Amino acid sequence: MFSAKDLELKKIDHLGIVGGIVDSIGMVEIINKLLGSEPGEKVSAGQVVKAMILKGLSMMSQPLYMFPKFFELIACEHLIGVGVKPEYLNDDKLGRILDKLFIEGLDTVFLAISLNAVQIYQISLSSSHLDSTSFHVDGEYEYSLPEVIFNNQKQSDYLGEENEEGKSPKAIKLTYGYSRDHRPDLKQFITELVCSGDGDIPIYIKTVSGNEVDSKKFGEIAVEYKKRIKLDSFIVADSALYTESNIKLMSSIKWLTRVPLTIKSAKSLVMSLTESEFVKSEKSGYSYAQKKINYGDIEQRWLVVQSQDRKKSDLNKLSKKIEKALRNTQTKLKKLAQEKFACAADARKELTKISKEFKYHQVENIEITEKVPGIKEENQSKYYQISAKVDENKDVIEPERLSAGRFIIATNVLSDKELSNEKMLSEYKSQQSCERGFSFLKSPLFLADSIFLKSPERIEALAMIMGLCLLVYTLAQREIRAALKSFNYTVKNQLGKAINNPTMRWIFQCFQSVHLVTFHQKTEFLNLTSEMKYILLFLPEACRNYYRYIS
Repeated sequence: MFSAKDLELKKIDHLGIVGGIVDSIGMVEIINKLLGSEPGEKVSAGQVVKAMILKGLSMMSQPLYMFPKFFELIACEHLIGVGVKPEYLNDDKLGRILDKLFIEGLDTVFLAISLNAVQIYQISLSSSHLDSTSFHVDGEYEYSLPEVIFNNQKQSDYLGEENEEGKSPKAIKLTYGYSRDHRPDLKQFITELVCSGDGDIPIYIKTVSGNEVDSKKFGEIAVEYKKRIKLDSFIVADSALYTESNIKLMSSIKWLTRVPLTIKSAKSLVMSLTESEFVKSEKSGYSYAQKKINYGDIEQRWLVVQSQDRKKSDLNKLSKKIEKALRNTQTKLKKLAQEKFACAADARKELTKISKEFKYHQVENIEITEKVPGIKEENQSKYYQISAKVDENKDVIEPERLSAGRFIIATNVLSDKELSNEKMLSEYKSQQSCERGFSFLKSPLFLADSIFLKSPERIEALAMIMGLCLLVYTLAQREIRAALKSFNYTVKNQLGKAINNPTMRWIFQCFQSVHLVTFHQKTEFLNLTSEMKYILLFLPEACRNYYRYIS
């Protein structure tokens, strides 16, 4: 007789792909080795972290840490491990593991996993991209961990000792600072991220206090990253890296960064170069001119780059600014012309005063007229009025027109053979890798727009888990794209068009409604289509294992 109790239906969807990538880089084993185990534990630390990543990449519009009910819906034992029940993955267990990760050292844990992924997937670290973003938080926070046991030691005892870097873990400050989320009313923390130039894979992640300034931290992060990975990786970053103190600090590191035009010599250079000095780039729409510069007592190459698309945009903005300035100038001159002055000198003095506010225009055709009071103004003495016209100030406008679409990138690699101008440009243009990672982490399908946890330490640990989610996501995306291109195959996108560079978000969506059905101890997959099986061919074997029939 059939009974509903004999039938069990659990979701898998795309989570088998996520679980497969986690397995392929040995994440569970690495975390278990670093954090150890507790007597009688029913689920290991590594399995809890795997569960958090499955939840984080579930693409459900809920915060990462909201575990209740989620694991009751998915094939928990199939995806995480035999014997792992949903009730084992409770808030208390999650919190304890976040505390242990913090105590062990979040940098250490993340690097151990990411560098293992680098080795397994043969990811090139010839270049690394550095950037940062902010995440806002709600509520008040206590700056202390709950009491936890770590490797048979109390947390309070452990924190009194030095770790292998000679420093005890110290929590970040959740405070106000420059908000990339445009929420200056909320406290925040900042995440510094270093991604590989090969596949946008996050290699190093560090969370810092919410009021830290990029220009002060980037140099330190670059040096620390180079020290930790022990590889000759080329650091690429935006203009926040380019300060005199940073480039001196990075004297032993190869770097490439944008030069802020707030530096007088940089601004003067982009405004003074003529079109004939630029060489057309292999990259369509770009040209450049190379200069050898000494800044901060560091010899370096500056590449003044000109983008045709950006030039059109900049010139259009400049024209609008000139038109607006002209309207404002004419309004002020019209108002001035109606004023009455006791003498010609006062009139000229007032014109001189307001003309200093004219950025794009200069005064000409000045006329000062002596006025005799009319019959109705018999009690007034004679007065003076002034009028003038304006013309464009070519000395100001032409340099701005000349510099339109131009920016400067700099490197301390002086040899063109070691780093060509073309490579400089392409590496800088790849700086979007970190931005894509941040865009992913801030997606409402990944994480709610505010974070609620009990302590800054746990928020910092959660930020590292977010980094691991990004690591798994980008690894999967890199692998499927590489496989499709290698075999000259394609998959269909949302519009039915054949492509070889799908986003992993779209691949995840293709696996909706896959379930694991258990009936009379026999297990089968429901809704696993031929299209899904085709996609799985281009993913690692560990991913395919989660979608194979179980007898």
